[in-house]
Amino acid sequence: MPNITKATLSRLPLYLQYIRSSVREERTSASAIARALGLGEVLVRKDLSLVCEAGRPKLGYQTKTLSSALESILGVHQSVPAIIVGAGKLGLALMGYDGFAEYGLVISAAFDCAPEKNGIRYAGKTIYPLGQLAGYCRTHDVRIGVLTVPAPAAQEVCDEMIKSGITAIWNFAPRTLEVPEHVTVQQENLALSLAHLRLSALS
Repeated sequence: MPNITKATLSRLPLYLQYIRSSVREERTSASAIARALGLGEVLVRKDLSLVCEAGRPKLGYQTKTLSSALESILGVHQSVPAIIVGAGKLGLALMGYDGFAEYGLVISAAFDCAPEKNGIRYAGKTIYPLGQLAGYCRTHDVRIGVLTVPAPAAQEVCDEMIKSGITAIWNFAPRTLEVPEHVTVQQENLALSLAHLRLSALS
């Protein structure tokens, strides 16, 4: 894999999603992608040059070639197991969402501290006691975890996830997590996103 920064890597899924959903022509260009996504053309051109060397001045990229290059870099055809910790309404909704598979992520199980949820199957996946997290992650070589617990419990559960071998956390809890340098956290702030939508609607 070329030397790609985290900032660039965070934009690559946007490019792939746009190409998959909106580009119907045989060729596309960095400028067209930049306009569609509201990004700088120079930035997009630089990002794509790291991923695919097949771009041509004034001609752009073969759409299929660029799409395949992005899929290869993102590893979307290599299924990677992930777990969810927190089988509440949000956790269950994510368990039932099939769209993750398009990007190579497979939710294999969920964990929760509520005894009444232990052993329940939802969307073809089992909810296990939180105490079984470490053993499950070691057995199934799970490195990605989705955190959907209430904010007061988030840091404690995060610590347990890291002890279990999780090195990448998708955090839906509305609080900042403290993690070691080798652990990556992707924060999803639903309240902030809703606030932006509300302000946009009222402006």
